[in-house]
Amino acid sequence: MVQPAAAAAMKKVPVDVQARVVNQVYTWMTLGLALTATVGWYVSESEAIRSLVFSNGMIVIGLVLAQLGIVIGLSAGIDRLSGSAATGLFILYSALTGLTFSTIFLVYTASSIAGTFFVTSGTFAAMSVFGHTTKRDLTKLGSLAFMALIGIIIASLVNMFLHNSMLELGISVIGVLLFTGLTAYDAQRIKQMAAMVTDGESETKVSVMGALSLYLNFINLFLMLLRFLGVARDE
Repeated sequence: MVQPAAAAAMKKVPVDVQARVVNQVYTWMTLGLALTATVGWYVSESEAIRSLVFSNGMIVIGLVLAQLGIVIGLSAGIDRLSGSAATGLFILYSALTGLTFSTIFLVYTASSIAGTFFVTSGTFAAMSVFGHTTKRDLTKLGSLAFMALIGIIIASLVNMFLHNSMLELGISVIGVLLFTGLTAYDAQRIKQMAAMVTDGESETKVSVMGALSLYLNFINLFLMLLRFLGVARDE
């Protein structure tokens, strides 16, 4: 069931405001994904940019650290950031992710990328609807998913040295289940957050943070599924 505090807030905030915030969340998430895909495709088609970005390992490490820093900064500092600053950071993060994602256009065929995208979209949509409509409290699912996420991160770091194919397969399977569950959990959490907005500034912040959560779920689910559905390009 929905938490009592959230339920009380839902009674105070007009339904049309809640709906507007939720729509903004999914709009920003979609725009972020579109930006990531556009930047990724453009960089994959530009040998000059690829050479500039990927010829130096320090640049790649810097990109990864910058992405990590933005996520941590948004999550930890959202109360201190203005709505416009949070929005700008989300857009920057989406663009930087596109840079690092450009490699998948070089590794996998366009048809398999498109097919994986549609499978991801269908799964994501189904779990989002479930999260928004279910009467069950998904808080425990979110807690379990967070612990599983920590386990996947540790296992992935270990496998960077072991290069164990079975471990990689296990990580991918668990990852698909993990980000599928997180999508439902975050969809419910965003619905509750939308019921607590107090003004235009908080509405923007909730929209951006919700979009970031769903964006990360979509991207990671896509990557996990791509390991199963992706077809390598012929050199």
